[in-house]
Amino acid sequence: MKFIVGTKDCMTQIFDAEGVCHPATILRVDPAVVARIKTVEQDGYSAVQLASGSQKESRIAKAQKGQFSTPKVVMEFRPKAAYNESIDGMAAGDTIDASVFAAGDTVIVSAVSKGKGFQGVVKRHGFAGGRRSHGQKHSEREPGSIGATGINRVMKGMRMAGRMGGDRITVKNLTVLQVNAAENLLLIKGAIPGRKGTLVEVRGV
Repeated sequence: MKFIVGTKDCMTQIFDAEGVCHPATILRVDPAVVARIKTVEQDGYSAVQLASGSQKESRIAKAQKGQFSTPKVVMEFRPKAAYNESIDGMAAGDTIDASVFAAGDTVIVSAVSKGKGFQGVVKRHGFAGGRRSHGQKHSEREPGSIGATGINRVMKGMRMAGRMGGDRITVKNLTVLQVNAAENLLLIKGAIPGRKGTLVEVRGV
């Protein structure tokens, strides 16, 4: 079971040995320590609790303040049966760094996407908008009709304007292009959700 926590740094492009250019996202992954192993008998489920980086003291619960000497970012990874994952052999105090991954590995990445505020239906849901002809003046990006004649109310789930972004997004089947264990960097092919500095979970497949 391969996993680590990092922060999104920036995007770049990498040329491989054949001269093909690949878009890449640079993740900064500080070495993490296994803080606790959760078991089914004691906690009701099995998971690995990972502590890495640094965190504001105001964001740490009182119970965690006694667990670490300095505030840490704490995350849990549960083994998934679909990927034949197991946490056997892991123990509290083990260190995990970027070297657990290698170039060519397939990973699953999860992060919180950028918050975009209140947006209209064209940007939020991809509506086409009204026609740009026949005397349209102020309704090119309007949603159109939202009601129903028979029941006289707006149906649940109607796609309308509203807050966009700030959701947890998982992207599967990304490829690790390069691993720089000396500088704690992971270069992953493609784009990853979130802004610069967003906390990113990386899990091997």
